[in-house]
Amino acid sequence: MKELQYLNKYFIKYKYRFLLGIIITIVAQIFSLYTPELIGKSIKAIEIYLKSQNHDTVSLKKELFKNIALIFACTLIAGFLTFLMRQTLIVMSRYVEFDLKNEIFNHYQNLSQNFYKKNRTGDLMNRISEDVGKVRMYVGPAVMYTINTAIRFAAIIISMSAINVKLTIYSLLPLPILSYSIFVLSKRINKKSTAYQQNLSTLSSFTQEFFSGIRVIKAYSLENDRIHEFEKLSTISKEKNLSLAKTQALFGPLMVLLIGLSYLIVIYVGGQMYTRGEIKDIGVIAQFLLYIGMLVWPVASFGWVSSLVQEAEASQKRINEFLQEQPEIQNIGSISNPIEGNITFENVSYTYDDTNIIALDNISFTIEKEQTIAILGNTGSGKSTILSLLTRIHDVNGVSKIKIDGTDLKDYDLNHLRNSISVVPQDPFLFSDTIKNNIKFGNNNASDEEIIEAAKMAVVHDNINSFSNKYETILGERGITLSGGQKQRVSIARAIIKEAPLLILDDCLSAVDTETEEKILNNFKKLFKDKTTIIVTHRASAAKNANKIIVLEDGKIIQEGTHNQLVNIEGYYKKLYFKQLSEKENA
Repeated sequence: MKELQYLNKYFIKYKYRFLLGIIITIVAQIFSLYTPELIGKSIKAIEIYLKSQNHDTVSLKKELFKNIALIFACTLIAGFLTFLMRQTLIVMSRYVEFDLKNEIFNHYQNLSQNFYKKNRTGDLMNRISEDVGKVRMYVGPAVMYTINTAIRFAAIIISMSAINVKLTIYSLLPLPILSYSIFVLSKRINKKSTAYQQNLSTLSSFTQEFFSGIRVIKAYSLENDRIHEFEKLSTISKEKNLSLAKTQALFGPLMVLLIGLSYLIVIYVGGQMYTRGEIKDIGVIAQFLLYIGMLVWPVASFGWVSSLVQEAEASQKRINEFLQEQPEIQNIGSISNPIEGNITFENVSYTYDDTNIIALDNISFTIEKEQTIAILGNTGSGKSTILSLLTRIHDVNGVSKIKIDGTDLKDYDLNHLRNSISVVPQDPFLFSDTIKNNIKFGNNNASDEEIIEAAKMAVVHDNINSFSNKYETILGERGITLSGGQKQRVSIARAIIKEAPLLILDDCLSAVDTETEEKILNNFKKLFKDKTTIIVTHRASAAKNANKIIVLEDGKIIQEGTHNQLVNIEGYYKKLYFKQLSEKENA
């Protein structure tokens, strides 16, 4: 149970609820113990009545009615306390489940980009749902029944020993066999449960990718291939689950067998002791049989609880693997001064760890506040890497320095830094929500008028109004309801409404026609004249009005200057500009 020790902090957090549950359990067991004792007394009264010469029927009836009333009262109280026990401990497990899910989710948010490159979405989802569910079963039912069983065992053994020590020892002889059986089966369950949960993550990942890529699958007519792959994974999952279920199924019959042996021992040994006069009352044997009967469920629950614990151990181990992951990007800064927008790159180099590709090679440039800079270059030249470093999605290598307003990027509070930057990514991500809420993602306090104004500036207002539900239109997953250009423009409206001092446009007009692009860029001139703007683009038309243009190739700056300067010298920019100008005239 080494992995489950991580949950101890939650038991401490909810210690009062936990302790209350234990106290209620103890009291419930005390009341439940009265039943065998009262039945034993009733049998003894009948035995005395049968042996006596003058049968006092009235006294016998009075004794039996009194005992029956007490049995009814004790059972009622014990049942009510058991209900309170469940309300206390099971509800506590739901609180722990809530806290653990939030802890995992918050940790997921803090983990770096590389973590998501190495792990599949389905696996991440499975650990926060299925695995946490298994852990909750340990915190709730497993802990509750373990406490209940331990207290009941202790109370019953003490009660049995107080009546007859010898018969108690004989009746508990099957317990060592039970303990060893549980130990062996628990190890097998742990191993099989781990394998099943890992396979379930693979199945979840496959399903998630299938749904996300359904358009590609249909386009290439790969439905049958995907179905066969899913059947293979489902078959493996079924086999692993059946193997686990078969092992778990051994517990029940084993428990019944051992309890049955205890019954036989009590009847045989108790009968022998009664005939020899070592036990005076036949009611003692009946009392012992009832005590053994009271141990049936606790003993039977050993198997179930052991299965829960082993499954929870396997799941918590998988959860801990991710919780122990440390974010590569650490929020070590504390500066939260308003950002003006002066940016400096000093000898910046960056190599991607997973591929060893050198994305940037010792580049330096400056951007003054309220300036617009355009970055051009072929695919893989390092354009997007500059933006990732500026927003601290990745951190610079070695002696490289990136400064904003003369302060090292790492000295800023990470949340403040990112809140000061509006980003329109190359591949815009829209949520399965209304268009209105997708735009408000940039500023949750924005009014309807501000949302409409932002949409107009992004030249998407007319498109939205053409929908039957307008701004209340619910988008499909990843904004599938909209076209590529519409998604880009909604994403631009989201950045506009944020009103941050730094604006980053990462090739966000690639799916927009040149006429619409021209309108958006003209709107940007008015809207962002007092903001520092970085435009990454493949189009010279989007770069020509920038205060400075930088051209990258293989992570190095090969050209730098204004549009007028670069269009008059031979090089990448001049060729690109006249090529695209010619294409526009011939269109």
